[in-house]
Amino acid sequence: MAVPKRKISKARRDKRRTAKERVKVTGFVECPQCHEVKLPHRVCRECGYYDGREVLNVE
Repeated sequence: MAVPKRKISKARRDKRRTAKERVKVTGFVECPQCHEVKLPHRVCRECGYYDGREVLNVE
């Protein structure tokens, strides 16, 4: 069975764990059609447009 050769220090362990928390949260962009805030590369929930085309019928 595999066993670590040396103890990993708390500093090394914690450095590895903080790398996951440093991931940047995606920003928001303005929809070019209705100028509402939306996530990038997604259909706008307010107007239903994506890349200049109507994808969803929003009533």
